[in-house]
Amino acid sequence: MSYKSVVVDYSPKAKKMAAAVEAKANEMEQLGYELVTMAVTGSAKAILIFKTDAPNEAEIEIVTNEDADDGQD
Repeated sequence: MSYKSVVVDYSPKAKKMAAAVEAKANEMEQLGYELVTMAVTGSAKAILIFKTDAPNEAEIEIVTNEDADDGQD
């Protein structure tokens, strides 16, 4: 699982903020991310946190030829 944070630019009006958040959430969903939470800052920006179930680099297991022992030495 991996997470990604996105900042939505200055949107002082609630309707514009909601539209921007919705647009970004829909865009990220097409990329396989799910919106987990968000926060609105005092400077009228939003921080969106997304997650995906796709493995990140730390979770990818790498098997080498040396690891695959076929018993034929």
